Amino acid sequence: MSQILRFNYKAFCVLLLGLVFSTSAMAGSDAKKEGFDPAVPAFHHIADANVFSIGPIQIPLPYILYVPGEGWHTGMSSAFGITMPHGDGLKAIDRFVLHGGRIKRIQDPNFPMGEVTLGADHDALHKLWHGEQSLSLNDKTYNLAYDNSSTADGGVFGGGITSYYDFSITKNVMSMFLVCGFLFFLFRGIAKKYATREGKAPIGAQGFIEPIFVFIQDEVAIPFLGKDWERFLPFLMTLFFFILGLNLFGQIPFLGNANVTGNLAVTMVLAIITFIVTTINGNKHYWEHTLWMPGVPSLLKILILTPVEVMGLFIKPLTLMLRLFANITAGHMVMVIFVGLIFLFGQNVTLPTLATAIPSMLLTMFMMAIELLVAFIQAFVFTILTASYLGAATEEAHH
Repeated sequence: MSQILRFNYKAFCVLLLGLVFSTSAMAGSDAKKEGFDPAVPAFHHIADANVFSIGPIQIPLPYILYVPGEGWHTGMSSAFGITMPHGDGLKAIDRFVLHGGRIKRIQDPNFPMGEVTLGADHDALHKLWHGEQSLSLNDKTYNLAYDNSSTADGGVFGGGITSYYDFSITKNVMSMFLVCGFLFFLFRGIAKKYATREGKAPIGAQGFIEPIFVFIQDEVAIPFLGKDWERFLPFLMTLFFFILGLNLFGQIPFLGNANVTGNLAVTMVLAIITFIVTTINGNKHYWEHTLWMPGVPSLLKILILTPVEVMGLFIKPLTLMLRLFANITAGHMVMVIFVGLIFLFGQNVTLPTLATAIPSMLLTMFMMAIELLVAFIQAFVFTILTASYLGAATEEAHH
């Protein structure tokens, strides 16, 4: 607990300093004149991006795009000329632009291919995207309306089927790589310590991981899975520490601002994996009581019970997906909105910005503490529900 408090204290100091400078700069900015909308930075914060941000630094990431009929477009997002603060690009490349940190494709088929300069700085881009919505080149005017973001799912999570597919290494993907790499070296080091210090008291990271590991084993795996607990323990531990690592990584201020487990595509894949593992390990007793319950009148089974049980097979992973997504996304948005209150009320001349900064920061720090608990709770809830589904699928008949 003392480590958590020290972490929050450091985060508070950094955030407070950043807000002091940002509120001072905000006083004379165009954003104040136009009116501050807290929803804009909140949605920008939880969105995925083709750049990885560390504080004010925008780190470019590889982009991999495929356009049917044109082929592949690859490179680094730095080619778009990344600007602060929202990762917009000064250039368009082959009708692709970087707007809000994400690569988009301009719909106008007459827009020039190759490299096209959109603006000289962030202010010019802001005026372009939020005002003019068009670009004049060589006495011709082009509409800058663009397709929604697209992924390998056919555009389901990007707003519909679009004209291109985005397989890029985005902020969320890079965050998963970082967390997986960290977990690999962490557990590899712990395993070596157990091998070289057998029978001795745990030290260092062992002292933190071992109680969590034993708790999941004794309170989740063994009670729910019975004699099969050892077979499924690696799967449960992988789920728990993967989700926990991503949740905690997203709580680190200014380091990527990743919202990985708040992304529906990520939670959907985790839920599908759970569904597949549960389905292929279901025994005869499980399927018998799911599809055709013995001892129940046939009419009741056909009309009510069997349809409900079959629906339950798909509702269970759906609830896993939505629960994790909603809780993590809500926490990220609330913290950003609390910080946004500083700028929102700062526009009112009767309420000084400093008078709003202190309570807003206190609310934000309170939410950070709550989110640390949520990070552990949601990883635990996902794991224990997975264990309960596996336990139901592998349980032997009792007569």
